[in-house]
Order: sequence, then C-alpha cells, then structure tokens
Amino acid sequence: MDAAARDEILTRYREHSERFESVAARRSPGAELITLDSREPDHDQPPSGRELEVLQLIADGLVNREIGGKLYLSEETVKSHVRHLLAKLQARSRAHAVAVGLRRGLIV
Repeated sequence: MDAAARDEILTRYREHSERFESVAARRSPGAELITLDSREPDHDQPPSGRELEVLQLIADGLVNREIGGKLYLSEETVKSHVRHLLAKLQARSRAHAVAVGLRRGLIV
C-alpha cells in the first residue's frame, strides 16, 4: 500500500469518526437503544414446554450443542431458548436458572 492510499483510508476513517461522534453527541442521554429482536420474552409468561425441556437438559449438565442434538435443534435455537429462560426466570446464569427451576418445581 502506498502513502496516498494509506492517507485516503485515514481521511475516510477520521471523517467517519467525526460523523459518529457528532451523532452520539446529539443523542439524548436517556435514549433507548433499538433492538433487532422484537420477540423479547414477556417476563410474566411462564416458560414454554420447549424451554422447560431445555432447562431440564441444562440441569442434566448438557451444553448447547448436546441439547441441540437431543432435541433436533440448531445450537442458535438452543441459545435463544436459554436467553428466553433467563429472562422469564429472571436468572443471572444457567446455574441460577436451574436453581430457580428446581425451587419452583419446573424441573426435577
């Protein structure tokens, strides 16, 4: 890469950085971020049957790939179920979700 090409890249980077900082400065401090996943779980809903199956397999010590293999789901789908479980159970981790599930009698 020659010096002219490098300077052009640096100039574009600086311009992009300035535009980004300008937009960030105009953003109000309390503005909410836009999420791409509009299917966030309702915290008041109980876990679905499939989510309970996933929770039971987590309690059995399986990792996402193994859970996906047992339930014929992709690893990404299992991750989605785990994310929804954590939200619905208001759990901080997989272990906490298992503890909440046991305490509530959702799993054995």
